[in-house]
Amino acid sequence: MSIPFYASAEQIMRDRSEYARKGIARGRGVVVTTYADGVLFVAENASSALHKVSEIYDRIGFAGVGKYNEYENLRVAGIRLADLRGYSYDRRDVTARALANAYAQTLGSIFTEQQKPYEVEICVAEVGVGPDDDQMYRLTYDGTIVDEPEFLAMGGQADLLTNEMRAAFAPRLALREALAGAVHALGSVGGTNGAKRALPANQLEVAVLDRTRGKRKFRRITGPALSELLPDAEAAPAESGDTAPAGSVETAPTDTGATPEATPETTEQQPEA
Repeated sequence: MSIPFYASAEQIMRDRSEYARKGIARGRGVVVTTYADGVLFVAENASSALHKVSEIYDRIGFAGVGKYNEYENLRVAGIRLADLRGYSYDRRDVTARALANAYAQTLGSIFTEQQKPYEVEICVAEVGVGPDDDQMYRLTYDGTIVDEPEFLAMGGQADLLTNEMRAAFAPRLALREALAGAVHALGSVGGTNGAKRALPANQLEVAVLDRTRGKRKFRRITGPALSELLPDAEAAPAESGDTAPAGSVETAPTDTGATPEATPETTEQQPEA
């Protein structure tokens, strides 16, 4: 009679944690930070179709790192939950804290009950009426939830990113200065032999929750508008004698009361590069 295989619960949890951390370590970094007019999302992402940063609801944004199809499923579920709560009660009842609690329960259940945990870290952020009302929640693969008051960094080298952001962060910076600090932090890791990297606009995904906008606070910053805000945009016109081109900002749809459309769950599934 063969002896059945046995592993302690503690060993199983350790193995699952190690598995999830290895998957997250392959993902490129994301920085979320507060600035004078709201919350800034900056992600290293060369894809123009597979977004790491998205809108959840009127004042709420989402960012994820790790395995794309897994955090995309979480994003879609968050949109549906927010839409249902806003329709059933009131749009003001949809909060980042409620969504973060729901995500924590889901991730915790998956981690303990399923054989394979989700290889993701996510952030849920909400912009408030004033800077003191902004909220950011970081959730890990096992459902752990942390309230971050100033900034957070996610990805394979999150500790190094956090150290760089801690040195660069200051409360209520202007958008340009906050973006420069986040881009500098992302460029400080991942280089050959520890060298710093210069990240061009086509390697970045940038969005903000802007409290000065109308009902829909989320907007993406792309193209010439992003290039003009990057740290090297000021030096280039001075050297060439030209002015930086005026850019356009991709805005959210007009305020019709509709929520962002959830993408199908058959979204292209591929792990983060």
